[in-house]
Amino acid sequence: MQDTTSSADQPVDHPPLLAVDLDGTLIRSDMLLENWWNVVSRDIPAAARALRALPEGKAAFKKALADTAKVDVSKLPYNDEVLARIQSHRDAGGRVALVTASDQQVAQQIADHLGIFDEVHGSDGETNLKADRKAAFLIERFGRGEYDYIGDHEADLEVWKGARKAITVNAPDDLRTGAEAAAAEGAEHLGRAELAGPNKSWLRAVRPHQWAKNVLIFLPVLMAHSHDPRDWVAAVLAFVVFSMIASSVYLLNDLLDLSADRAHPRKSKRPLPSGEMALLHGSLLAPALLLGGLLLALLLLPFDFFLVLLGYFILTTAYSLNLKRRLVIDICTLATLYTVRIIAGGAATGILISPWLLAFSGFLFLSLAAIKRQAELISDVAAGREGSAGRAYVTSDIPVVSGMALTAGYVSVLVLALYISTPSVSLIYERPKLLGAVCAILLYWISRVVMLTHRGKMHDDPVVFALKDSTSRICGVMILLIAAAASFG
Repeated sequence: MQDTTSSADQPVDHPPLLAVDLDGTLIRSDMLLENWWNVVSRDIPAAARALRALPEGKAAFKKALADTAKVDVSKLPYNDEVLARIQSHRDAGGRVALVTASDQQVAQQIADHLGIFDEVHGSDGETNLKADRKAAFLIERFGRGEYDYIGDHEADLEVWKGARKAITVNAPDDLRTGAEAAAAEGAEHLGRAELAGPNKSWLRAVRPHQWAKNVLIFLPVLMAHSHDPRDWVAAVLAFVVFSMIASSVYLLNDLLDLSADRAHPRKSKRPLPSGEMALLHGSLLAPALLLGGLLLALLLLPFDFFLVLLGYFILTTAYSLNLKRRLVIDICTLATLYTVRIIAGGAATGILISPWLLAFSGFLFLSLAAIKRQAELISDVAAGREGSAGRAYVTSDIPVVSGMALTAGYVSVLVLALYISTPSVSLIYERPKLLGAVCAILLYWISRVVMLTHRGKMHDDPVVFALKDSTSRICGVMILLIAAAASFG
């Protein structure tokens, strides 16, 4: 007997619903912290108002932040492996739901952007949809064992107990084992276990290459020709402490600049914007470095140094929150932050800093700060942008900013030339006239750096560029040799 049932009448075996978590799963980030830092960077009073919702519960706090935050969800660090898994499930005819403890508004924005979810469920301001609450919700809505669930956290173990299959993302070994035991049909694992904890991205996030700027702390000792071991020990301690504070500031700056950095071709690859380092880890490491540095300064160094260090942190935080978006003020602030390192060196060692040194360094660093902005604008031109996100400059400002860089740099050389001609120089240097060659080298170096920047060759902070650039290193060695010859005859 022939079967006359058409294929269209055959029941189709669709896979069970796939429920997907958001934080740490669909995205390599945490939307609570994304929203928090976004609000802090734009509107501190609004962040304070959101904190008032905390006594009402975590869900209320999330909603208060979501009502104010303006995170660009198109730039979030999405997990490509999870997206591929979702797509394969859809291709097989399965339905997909985004089920997250993040606020419903945030979840809906992400779902609307991706267009791959059939349902969206998030926290509603009263119920924090996490762990046992999420498990109860999924079982009630879809039935026990009638869904697969993708998650990444210990809190998801409760959810996997009601799932058909557990799917983990970058989970450590113990969580993988727990997921395999919890779900009815075992577990599937996406990503690598080593990505779950601290990794090399932590080291990159604190930017140790930027510590080179803190060598300026040694300048007062060098300029004073001090041979006192106590001065050098104090300078070394100051260097270590200042590097800790600077790294805390770099982390804070990255947290405040997440959206802008993700729109930048180079900064988007930093550990925090890219999701390589968890926002929670960055949010904890920044205050740990700050408090550790301040405590060491109080215990081991003069109180004057502690005050300078505190002033540096306050100024650089003001820069991150507001001043970097102010025309010209941002450049002046950057120059001041460089110069503060020299002042810190004097405060740590008790060496009086010459007004000549402060004037010279102030103009030189004003030049370097302008070069930094010039480089950003040149990059904007190459990328077809009219200006950098979060900055007050447009590409038509390039001639003015370049002129500022050259003028300030040349004035710094003029200050050095005037200093060399003063009688007091003979008290420090055996052959002070040799220092005139330093002026010539600096004129060449400043002119060259501005020219290279104009050609789009400057991709780093100018100080970091100088350390990497062979010609700059040669100029630096020549200056040191000339200074030594002038000092010792």
